[in-house]
Amino acid sequence: MKIKFLYIIFFVFLYIQNGLSQENEELKIITEEVPVKKKKKKERKKKIRPYEPLAPARAAFYSAALPGLGQAYTNKYWKIPIVYAALGTGIYFYIDNNKHYNRLRDIYKRRLAGFTDDEFPNITNEQLISLQDRFRREKELSLLITVGIYLLNIVDANVTAHLLQYNVTQDLSFKPKINFNEFDIKPNYGVSLNYSF
Repeated sequence: MKIKFLYIIFFVFLYIQNGLSQENEELKIITEEVPVKKKKKKERKKKIRPYEPLAPARAAFYSAALPGLGQAYTNKYWKIPIVYAALGTGIYFYIDNNKHYNRLRDIYKRRLAGFTDDEFPNITNEQLISLQDRFRREKELSLLITVGIYLLNIVDANVTAHLLQYNVTQDLSFKPKINFNEFDIKPNYGVSLNYSF
């Protein structure tokens, strides 16, 4: 019984809030009859872009051609440094791991050729091979992460362009309703989502 009472209270509060948030027609009629000088406030209306079905594809293409260009197309300029920092970090680690891999591979090749004048005299050939494998794996992982960031850049531009075309207006409203059962006068709870055209 307490739960039903809480539901009734909840829906009553939502209904009261909805009623208070709407303009009262009587007050509107009274204010129209009595002229009152008011300062005219400039209403800021958000510019609504017309729907462009190819805008997401265009943003994705721009971002694929030059990373960050899709973000510039969607006016999300703050994302461009993030894209370039992420791509630059991945490229840096790829180049660094590749440099270490090549250096260790050259030392190993020189040892097989019979030279002993390398910079790691205390490391055995097996350790050189395991270090080469480690740097090769890290190099490949860096390349994979960089490609993933590049693809994420394209997806981000596409999704942002889609969301920019999503229009939310004041016509969408939430109105709770309490209906009473016709036979036993018990309340039926429900929620109504109304869209006015």
